[in-house]
Amino acid sequence: MTTADQRAGLELLPVERCPECDGSSIVYDQSSGEIVCTTCGFVITTKIIDKGPEWRAFTPEQHIKRARVGARYTFAIHDKGLSTNIERRDIRGYPSERKAQLYRLRRWQRRTRFSGYAERNLAAALSEMHRVADPLNLPKSILETAAIMYRKAVKKHLTRGRSVRAMAVAAMYLACRQCKLLRTLDELSQAAGIAKLDVARYYRLLVRNLGYSVSPQKARRYIAKFCSKLGLSGEVEGVSYEMLQVARELRLTSGRAAKGVAAASCYVASKLFSDYRTQREVAEVAGVTEVTIRNRYKELTKKVWIVVSL
Repeated sequence: MTTADQRAGLELLPVERCPECDGSSIVYDQSSGEIVCTTCGFVITTKIIDKGPEWRAFTPEQHIKRARVGARYTFAIHDKGLSTNIERRDIRGYPSERKAQLYRLRRWQRRTRFSGYAERNLAAALSEMHRVADPLNLPKSILETAAIMYRKAVKKHLTRGRSVRAMAVAAMYLACRQCKLLRTLDELSQAAGIAKLDVARYYRLLVRNLGYSVSPQKARRYIAKFCSKLGLSGEVEGVSYEMLQVARELRLTSGRAAKGVAAASCYVASKLFSDYRTQREVAEVAGVTEVTIRNRYKELTKKVWIVVSL
């Protein structure tokens, strides 16, 4: 056990010698929570609980800085999780005079929690992000990234005079694009209950002013999602990928919307395997029109040389 481990909060080893071979070469395996003798390989103790912190410190300065209690440091809360809160249940059991004092402290603590417009705006936006992320099952990394983007927008005064909800959803969509998570504007705007055009306008504003470069979505990333929603088999999904790859080599995807090409590939593959889905069903899942499906379908069947039984 090193001195750094002792400073991190780990207890000293409960044994000094191996009961099997009487060796003194004892090590603590942190990954498995076991004490093992390196001489004979005997496992002395198992299921040891590490009572140290959940973070690692590589220097004494980092160890002093990260010494803390409470919730973890996060950008998804306006005060980054470093503030305290006086709840009503914390006041129970005190005399009446002490209760009155604690209620006054609680009231002033809530009033001073937000120092100005920027913090109130940020708190409302982050609360909206959590509300939208729950039904979409977005990971915490997306919330953290979106919160950082929104904080940058607040510093540049991009949120003044604009809808907090629409700006928060736009930051979430930008975070999804940056983290390569496939979520569309329609899904986010519907979960938030706002117009898609407002989110798209604020999204372009964030990209333009915050200096982010967003690459266009690739068509192959939509295949698995569309096949799952349509209930298509794995064989249909595999043929859709192959068809899309051939279309890409023939430059049929250039200048075409990724969702339209991916939806048409799924539609053609479903007809090949007699697992038929109508153009309307595919168009509703993909969020495109039936005309788009027909146009991409004609291009694929004409150029890729696939025989489809009509």
